[in-house]
Amino acid sequence: MQLGAQRRMIVHAPWGVLIASLAVSLIGLYNLMSAARSMWTSQAIYLGVGIAVLVAVTLVDLRFIQSAAVPIYLLNIGLLLLLKLVGTRAKGAESWLVLGPFRVQPAEFMKIGMVLMMAKYFHDDDRPAAPSYGFLRLLPPLVLAIVPTLIVLVQPDLGTALMMTFTALTLIAFARVKWTVVVAAGVVGLLGAGVIWNDFARPVPEGEKRVTLIRHHMKKHQEGRITGWLEPESDLKGTNYHSMQSKIAVGSGGFAGKGWKEGTQTALRYLPEQHTDFIFSVWAEEHGFLSCLLLLLLYGVILVGSLGVAYQSRDRFGAFVAVGIAAMIFWQVFENIGMVTGLLPVTGITLPLMSYGGSSMVSVMLGLGLLANISMRRHLF
Repeated sequence: MQLGAQRRMIVHAPWGVLIASLAVSLIGLYNLMSAARSMWTSQAIYLGVGIAVLVAVTLVDLRFIQSAAVPIYLLNIGLLLLLKLVGTRAKGAESWLVLGPFRVQPAEFMKIGMVLMMAKYFHDDDRPAAPSYGFLRLLPPLVLAIVPTLIVLVQPDLGTALMMTFTALTLIAFARVKWTVVVAAGVVGLLGAGVIWNDFARPVPEGEKRVTLIRHHMKKHQEGRITGWLEPESDLKGTNYHSMQSKIAVGSGGFAGKGWKEGTQTALRYLPEQHTDFIFSVWAEEHGFLSCLLLLLLYGVILVGSLGVAYQSRDRFGAFVAVGIAAMIFWQVFENIGMVTGLLPVTGITLPLMSYGGSSMVSVMLGLGLLANISMRRHLF
């Protein structure tokens, strides 16, 4: 590649996204020094590996990545199925493959594989004569999303399955669906809300039997998380313990926070899973509301910058991949912060680039590498 082309690629990298992502990652390391003082060094290694993966992905021709979408998708499906044979159970789910000293969570990489596969479908299905997607044309991308989502769901990993669902729906919405599909989706959503209300929230008069359609198929801890969310003052020593302690930590931080390593909920270990699912609660307690706004601003820069990459992409594949990566990060941030503040049920979703975990860190960096690749090559072809 000529020197001029290399310079153009560097200039057109999404520097705002990359700098904001690095800032969030460094904040995460700083936060982990307080939340889990023995783990931040491992997270620093994961960050280094993630940055190396990001750089490596930017060096690969995007056309090769597009042609490899099918084998990448099938490989990730195979790894998910392999969990049933040799997977390690953690937190009630068979989610981990143990490779020597390393533990890998295939579902994190399946999200990337699903985005690449759906982006390839929408790129290959570009028909000017039929610009909008109806029910039949949406069946293939729905199947591409449903298959891995169901495999993750039966691990059982409801949180990750929900994130995959929302990411897939975002990609489908980006494809411009027909109004009839939107209306049908709205009706199904309303019916689903009615079923959930009947199963979990509607008061049942004495002597009347509640007809349950969802609870019968849920694990006990999953049911407890939803009922606890709907009744936040109930069972504070059981199903609502996590949420209660998290809200105490977030609220006690005030505007300026208690100071680094000065958080009582964190230091006294009242806050559960404080290095993973509830890492935002640690940040809120020790650094306060204003620092939380700063963190949200950095995530906003990542989101807006990712959508900017999609807008400027030279083809549909790049645009859909960029939207998929943006959706993947957005929904995970939305659910995690909603969860720790009590606005959403507890689902065990980590906060991207902040929570401890190698698979999460590397998969997000892989997605950011794809964004950089799309942005840097938009003027070369």
